[in-house]
Amino acid sequence: MVLQETILCATAPQASVPSSSSGAFVLHDLQTGTALASFKQTSSAPHCSAFVETKNGLGGVMFAAQMDKSVLNVYNYQKDQIALKIVLPEKLTCLALDQTASYCAGGTSQGRIYLWEVASGILYNSWDAHYRQVNVLKFTYDGGVLISASEDSGVSVWSVAKLVNDDLQNDLPLPQFSLSDHTLPVTDIVVGLGPFPKCRILTSSVDHTVKLWDLSSQSLITTFHFPKPISRIVWDITERLFFASSPDGSIHQTNLFRERPSKTQGQGPIIEATGGAGLSDIIRIGTHDPTDPDDTARKRLIEVGVPVTAMSLSLTTSLLVVGTSTGQIHVYDVPSHQLLRTIGAHKGMSISFVATMLRPPDLVGHVSLSLDVSGGGTGHGAGGKDKGGVGASGGGVIPVRCVMPFARMRDVKAREGHEVLMMLPISDEDPYSDPCEYDYPTSELQQDLASFIQPSSSSSADSAGVSLPSRIAELEKEVEQLREELGKAKGVNDVMWETVVKRVISGRGKSTGKGEEEGSGMDVEEEGDDERTRKRGRK
Repeated sequence: MVLQETILCATAPQASVPSSSSGAFVLHDLQTGTALASFKQTSSAPHCSAFVETKNGLGGVMFAAQMDKSVLNVYNYQKDQIALKIVLPEKLTCLALDQTASYCAGGTSQGRIYLWEVASGILYNSWDAHYRQVNVLKFTYDGGVLISASEDSGVSVWSVAKLVNDDLQNDLPLPQFSLSDHTLPVTDIVVGLGPFPKCRILTSSVDHTVKLWDLSSQSLITTFHFPKPISRIVWDITERLFFASSPDGSIHQTNLFRERPSKTQGQGPIIEATGGAGLSDIIRIGTHDPTDPDDTARKRLIEVGVPVTAMSLSLTTSLLVVGTSTGQIHVYDVPSHQLLRTIGAHKGMSISFVATMLRPPDLVGHVSLSLDVSGGGTGHGAGGKDKGGVGASGGGVIPVRCVMPFARMRDVKAREGHEVLMMLPISDEDPYSDPCEYDYPTSELQQDLASFIQPSSSSSADSAGVSLPSRIAELEKEVEQLREELGKAKGVNDVMWETVVKRVISGRGKSTGKGEEEGSGMDVEEEGDDERTRKRGRK
């Protein structure tokens, strides 16, 4: 299959234009703008869409929290219709999935956060995290931390391990730490690569700033100040630059590294990081400098002309994809800021979400025959269902990821009887035919077995290096000697037993004869006494 980069976007009806139609998830080709697939009947607000690509032998999924009701729509790439509708406890204002689609988090307008396990649907926790509406939720790349941003200008970092811990279910969740340097509502969060806490994050706010944070030291690195409020940000995967957009349609490119001339003669320019002074470090972006002949600030500015609602960078960071409130998707060249193409297939709609990804190998209508995701004569479709979930069964090479209906209340019994449905890949080949890192060599097995059988307190002969066969022969000889001694002891015991028994029997015979003679004499005396008694009675 040829690798093909695509644009995944989510659309919703415009607030200013009354429309009876709903939005959709649409997949476009990045190079041509052609629509590859459409997943209809969904309308999600910004930050209310999430997806996971097809990887690790499991099909990808797309989640969309509806903007007008407390419902979550679930899609997979193998079917162009809704795969599962989940009724939520309340309407969500933001949504997040971790990289493996293990956990799903949702925030509400009341400042509450819900955390579900996707494969079982168990509601692990729900708590009041902020004083006002939760605007953004993001997981770190390792899934160990959930980061939330709110209208109360606060950014909180939550440990997922503590949120799902059964022993802490009765305790009020507390954040690992909070980042509270913004003065107005936080609008967006971007998480850098790396596991927690060895990663950095960017946060944008209505207070005209974008702040760079270091999670390992829980400190602010640099503050970037813009001429207008910032609504969306996107970060280069190598963390060299980021783009920040304002509601009026202006997008500023901010470089995190700069060149400075070297003081050493004959040496080229030196690349150094910008900022890094902490709270006191404020870098002003986008201000016009009349003394600058090249007008660097103007060169780093992209004027879209309409409000920007979503942004994303291509996998190679060479293209900037911009979604607008008018339903258009613009593709810009990052080095030159030139507009390459515009996708105008969503008139009357607003782009609420945009991301770039490789075309899924199990995409409906574009399935590769070599993958055999449709079952291949196994009698099962790739999109099987079980117990109301998605992807609980299926005979294809790429089964659908399991998604169960989310619980609306916390249930202790559900956590105790925890069950997760998993699809194991089927392989016709012998799993033990090819060597792998888990193979146990025969020589190593025998060596480990010998050390296991050998007694802990070894004798002087063993310490001198006596081999195992000689030790076995010595033990067998000792067993034979013990058997001979046991036979002799048994013979002596039998002789003693027979002697004692004979003496006891002969002694009993003599005592029995005496008793009979004495008994007969007593009977004669008793008869004489009775005769005298009768004679006296006659007189």
